[in-house]
Amino acid sequence: MFARVCSIQPGFPTSSQINVEADVSRGLYSFAVVGLASKAVEEARDRISSAIKHSGFTSPKSHNHKVVISLAPADVRKERAVFDLPMALAYLLSAEEISFDPTQTIFLGELGLDGTLRPLRGVLSAAIAAKNLGFNEIIVPKENAEEASLIEGIYVVGIETLSQTIEHITKKKIVPHTPHTNHIQAPTSPHVDMSDIRGQETAKRGLEIAASGRHNIAFIGPPGTGKTMLATALAGILPTLSFEEAVEVTSIHSIAGTLADTLISLPPLRTPHHTSSYVALVGGGALLKPGEITLAHRGVLFLDEFPEFERRALEALREPLENRSITIARAVGSAIFPANIMLVAAMNPPKPNADPREVARFSKKLSGAIIDRIDLWVDVPHVSHEKLSGGALGDSSSNIRQRVEQARFRQRERNLSHTQSAITNSELPGKVLGVGLGIGDEATKTLADATKTFKLSPRSYHRILRLARTIADLDESEKVTKHHVLEALQYRPRFLQH
Repeated sequence: MFARVCSIQPGFPTSSQINVEADVSRGLYSFAVVGLASKAVEEARDRISSAIKHSGFTSPKSHNHKVVISLAPADVRKERAVFDLPMALAYLLSAEEISFDPTQTIFLGELGLDGTLRPLRGVLSAAIAAKNLGFNEIIVPKENAEEASLIEGIYVVGIETLSQTIEHITKKKIVPHTPHTNHIQAPTSPHVDMSDIRGQETAKRGLEIAASGRHNIAFIGPPGTGKTMLATALAGILPTLSFEEAVEVTSIHSIAGTLADTLISLPPLRTPHHTSSYVALVGGGALLKPGEITLAHRGVLFLDEFPEFERRALEALREPLENRSITIARAVGSAIFPANIMLVAAMNPPKPNADPREVARFSKKLSGAIIDRIDLWVDVPHVSHEKLSGGALGDSSSNIRQRVEQARFRQRERNLSHTQSAITNSELPGKVLGVGLGIGDEATKTLADATKTFKLSPRSYHRILRLARTIADLDESEKVTKHHVLEALQYRPRFLQH
């Protein structure tokens, strides 16, 4: 007899519907899994046989049955042991040991030998796909139920065992649906508060501007001046994510296996070491797994010892910093991962009075294209003993966050009328920069003169304009003035020459 049960292969940015088809016929025992299955999926036949036996049903090995299970479509590679549960149910339905209607339900789960369901990665993206495909219900391991219940409009059932699943779908003992949850975590006290940082007023001002417009920023200073501390403090002045943004970020981390909480509602901060490989940063591999750039989506990617990273990894930053996404193309396929990140870079400058050739070698570690894509270059010098040992504390992270949120609100309201999207200033397309942004005539002339003097590229010109608009938003100014442009120009790199 033939039977079909529906499942989903979790993936990002999209998940795929997989139809699990089973056919049981008379003959010498065999159990074949077809449909471009990975080793983990092929091994499911042994897990399924044991799980069925320990759930009170007759194991396929005890019958003279020829069992064929097909995972369709056949041209999509099936990865990870997410299809154990639907394969077991399809077999039992085909063997006429159970009877139920499988048409409106998605099944996901890895089976233990005793029939228990183990937690999975990527359940949130599977729940989103199930809802979009029009299914009414999704059955997942109990440990994943709260994650899947973030999606409204589909019933989520958390199950512990195969036998409990069968009782539920045959209506012998209905398992209650997991209630929909949409809790957003309030900003917590940061590990490093901005008030803990003595001195470095220019750097703290740069951080506030960067956070307000989501601009990329680089810190340049000798070791021990607080560059890492400043980057860590940035997380405490960023606004919380909206629920839609939080679901998007959570989906990414769920697929990658880095999800610690049910919902990531605070912007992520990723800090890969400078010895990290190209694939670790960019993503890829056999399963096209997202890398650190994508894991920092809607948050911060902090690269300490910036010039020490692999050159091709740094060059790969050009696409996400410009297009807010990154394309991964491999022999197994291709994917476009979201990568709307704030880049925070830190580096040590050449030694004082260094040989010009040493300065040139340092400059050549970073291409002009990468330098152009960083909006603020901030010096972080040594702080005097007097400032370290005393003096008034600066603004707290909570006070700065309030100013950042107000600046974000102003730019969202204004940008929405010009781009039909509530984007930050750093995301404004070039074609709307001079339209309705309140750029005064004096500010325009100042920037034009600076373009000639410093021989700014068109990209640099537009980035200074975006930065000046953010500074004006922090000043609660409708107009971008000469003062705002001059401050934006102060953040241009001074010793990196190309």
